[in-house]
Amino acid sequence: MGKRILVPFDGSPPSERALEFATSEWPEATVTLLNVINPGEAGYTAGSGVPSGAEQWFESAKADAEELLAEATTGLEGRVDTMVEVGRPAGTIVEVADEAGYTHVVMGSHGREGIRRVLLGSVTEAVIRDTVVPVTVVP
Repeated sequence: MGKRILVPFDGSPPSERALEFATSEWPEATVTLLNVINPGEAGYTAGSGVPSGAEQWFESAKADAEELLAEATTGLEGRVDTMVEVGRPAGTIVEVADEAGYTHVVMGSHGREGIRRVLLGSVTEAVIRDTVVPVTVVP
């Protein structure tokens, strides 16, 4: 079985660098871009508290995620797969990495330090701590 690499992708410069690193470092690997829709963010939009508003928010978030991934994989057709999941980002990344048979995770880091990292948390740090799959962090 060949190398299967999971690259969590949110469109940020660190996630773009992680994708570039993964595809250049392991050109023969199967690479999957994962975008996680965080339902916790639904509470910050108008109308998200009503059932139809939540559904509209989700459909919009899913369409945005699919568009983001399509743009990111332009020129990489056949080399990179995409996946959209719903959940808390760190937990969802760990679950996908551990349960879907990935051999490596490559992810970007925003490089927060000090109190900002403590207050805001770190998805990358949580993934490193909680997964059994090796993780490469690209700054």
